Amino acid sequence: MEFSFRTSEVLQIVGREAVVSGGYDGKITGLASLTDAKEGDLSFLGNAKYRSAVASSKASVLLLPSSYEAAPKTGQVYIKLENPSLALAQICQEIERLCEPTADPGIHPSAVIEAGAQISPEASIGAFCFIGAGARVGAAELRNHVSIGRSAEVGDGSILYPQVVVADYCRIGQSNRILQGAVIGSDGYGYEFKEGQHLRIPQIGRVVTGTNVDIGANTTIDRARFGDTLIGEGTKIDNLVQIGHNTRIGKHCLLVSQVGVSGSTELGDGVVAAGQSGIAGHLKIGAGAIIGGGAAVIQSIGAGEKQMGYPSIPMQEYLRICILQRKLPDLFKRFDQLEKYFDSEKRDV
Repeated sequence: MEFSFRTSEVLQIVGREAVVSGGYDGKITGLASLTDAKEGDLSFLGNAKYRSAVASSKASVLLLPSSYEAAPKTGQVYIKLENPSLALAQICQEIERLCEPTADPGIHPSAVIEAGAQISPEASIGAFCFIGAGARVGAAELRNHVSIGRSAEVGDGSILYPQVVVADYCRIGQSNRILQGAVIGSDGYGYEFKEGQHLRIPQIGRVVTGTNVDIGANTTIDRARFGDTLIGEGTKIDNLVQIGHNTRIGKHCLLVSQVGVSGSTELGDGVVAAGQSGIAGHLKIGAGAIIGGGAAVIQSIGAGEKQMGYPSIPMQEYLRICILQRKLPDLFKRFDQLEKYFDSEKRDV
């Protein structure tokens, strides 16, 4: 993305409470890490372990924590504030806004709009989109090749990227951001075994998302068997996540890449599920719980608990076991030595 900022414009974005030292009169045209930055780049210190890299960084503008005490080099600006990572995010939001401006309202001639669909005059419908009969699209942006099923809804301010599918009757809330290839309302996985074969159970419910939900690329969220699969306000779902039918995800949860949540499980508000963790069906995960990467959750978890492992156990217990496992080779060696010693003692008797 091409962009250009002056230092004064950066300060307008990050806020007036920032403390500035040094000087740089040129334009900021790039973002880079402390070690990769060159003149004209902006960088930041978001993790204390990289603190030593600040002094040698060639970045022209650096976002630093308020506690950083050293002075900048000539032709360099230090902007000190409480949260450099948040400040960088604010700058990136502005860059995104400039480089990806909101599309103009209107319907592309190649889009297919079935009879009875209701589309806001402020909506932007891209090339080769499909909107089914009875669907309602608010002041949203559908990029291209987006499919909105019959009687589905898309709320104001939402952006749906190419190849997104919103199945029949599903409802997307306001200000959602759904990335490429995501499928909202795919058929839930349900079968009954009868007379030697698996018979599919029709899934006739919906998926309903709250306000300000993000859904990553190629994520699938199954429609409910009946009723709703619910995704709460402010929840952020990464790429390649699978959420089963009738699952209820609370507000402001974080589900990282390749997480799997089985059907009819409930996640309270603020739950974090790290990458490749799996949660079995019909469980309850309490508010604020944290599930470590690769964990297999087979029992309900209380509010605020932290678990890891396969199957998952309390995180501190899991870490203690890991430490003990590392000692096993030495323990076996010592045991072998003891065994040899007692064998020799027996021979001497």
